Amino acid sequence: RAKDLKTRLGILLHKPELGHRIGTSSKLQLGSRQRDSSQEVLEWRESFDQLLKSKSGVTAFHTFLKTEFSEENLDFWLACEDFKKTRSKTKLASKANRIFEEFVQSEAPREVNIDHETREITRKNLSGATSACFNEAQAKTRTLMEKDSYPRFLKSSSYQDMTKQA
Repeated sequence: RAKDLKTRLGILLHKPELGHRIGTSSKLQLGSRQRDSSQEVLEWRESFDQLLKSKSGVTAFHTFLKTEFSEENLDFWLACEDFKKTRSKTKLASKANRIFEEFVQSEAPREVNIDHETREITRKNLSGATSACFNEAQAKTRTLMEKDSYPRFLKSSSYQDMTKQA
C-alpha cells in the first residue's frame, strides 16, 4: 500500500501542470548559493563519507534521491544518526519505536530495503533500546546508498552541472 502510494506520488511529480518538474528541481540550484564552496562540491566525489560530512552535500544527495524515489534510505540514515545522540532513556525508546514504525517494519510507510534477518534483529533490539539498536540496519542502508545511489549521483547531470560551475 505504501509503495503503491509512493508510485502514484511519483507520477504526479512528473506532471508540470502541478507546479513541480523533476527536470528543474534536479538542477539542485547549489551553484547559485554563495556559501557553497566550489572545493566542497568537488570533494564529494572523493568518498561517500565526504558527501555525508557536508550539509550541502547531504541536501544535494537528498534532492537527487527524491528524483529516484529512494530518499527514505538517506532519511533513515539521518534519523539513526540523530537517534544516536539521544541521551534520555525514555526518549530513546519512543524515538526507536517511531523510527522502526516509519522505516523498518514490513509495510512501513517509508520502508527501507533491508533483508528479513536484519529487520528481525532490529525488532529484537527494540526491547532494550540502546543507541546501537539500529546499527546493523543503518549499516546495510548506508552500504546500499554507497554502492548504488552514490555512483549514480556522481554521474547525474545535476552533479556534473555543479562540478562545472565549481
